[in-house]
Amino acid sequence: MATQILPVTKPPRGGAARPSRKRGDGRAAAIYLLPAAILLLAILAYPIYQLVLISFYDYGQAQAAGRAPLEFIGFDNYAKLLGEAQFWTVLAKTVGFAGVCVVGSLLVGTTLAVLASRVRALPRMLLFIAALGAWATPALAGSYIWLFLFDTDFGLVNEVLSGLGFESMARHSWTFDTYSAFGLVAAEVIWCSFPFVLITMYAGIKAIPEEVLEAATLDGASWTKIATSVLLPILRPVLMIATIQSIIWDFKVFTQIYVMTNGGGLAGRNLVLNVYAYQEAFAGADYGLGAAIGVVMTVLLLSITTLYVRSQKREAGLL
Repeated sequence: MATQILPVTKPPRGGAARPSRKRGDGRAAAIYLLPAAILLLAILAYPIYQLVLISFYDYGQAQAAGRAPLEFIGFDNYAKLLGEAQFWTVLAKTVGFAGVCVVGSLLVGTTLAVLASRVRALPRMLLFIAALGAWATPALAGSYIWLFLFDTDFGLVNEVLSGLGFESMARHSWTFDTYSAFGLVAAEVIWCSFPFVLITMYAGIKAIPEEVLEAATLDGASWTKIATSVLLPILRPVLMIATIQSIIWDFKVFTQIYVMTNGGGLAGRNLVLNVYAYQEAFAGADYGLGAAIGVVMTVLLLSITTLYVRSQKREAGLL
């Protein structure tokens, strides 16, 4: 009996064959994205263009009122800005403040998301209601609430601490010292922003198949090991989105700093770049310099987010 031997076919180079894309997929995707792209260009590109344009002019109150002609001065506003020691001090404080807020929001939000995935329905619902209440509170109202809680004379926090035996906390001013004021504002910012991280990370956790967690549990891994070695690698894309959003929001904080430190603290000790730009542009009536600060902030944010995305992709092996 003859045996038919079939030829051995070699697998394609580069591993398993990838599913081919249809030629019309890219065109269809571009058509679907076109309305969003037009909207983004209308609300982002044109204002940024105007911001950059104003930064190249001597644009003060007289020019804004039409009583004096615009004078093109090139990069003079940038040279003046980069030559001021106060700008570098404010930049360092902004980066430090934003870093604390981002790390705090991610830690609190991720921890509560993991906790919410392990508790029953009723505690989880109460947690989400409380978090959404903090998220829905306007920044202005939340700032005044925190100021009232930490008020020197009538604040609940000082009364509780002094009642517990910390007599030095009676009539303590939380907004007088530079670091104390930054810490108070950072706590309020984290309180307002952690719900976004909580909801985002919780959705990512619930999307993980139960079989993955069951397999890790059967292998004897502790919950800490599961969280660091199983959950976090899978949640890397979700965590990247939450981190980028937090960086953008916290780097350009304005309302909380302006309200809780009364415009940037004594002698500008609690200034961040957004408040600094406001003071230069509107209080100082130098709109060109204020626009230059805005351009520098935009470039810094784009640089930070680009470097972060590239580092995450490199760790994931996508670059």
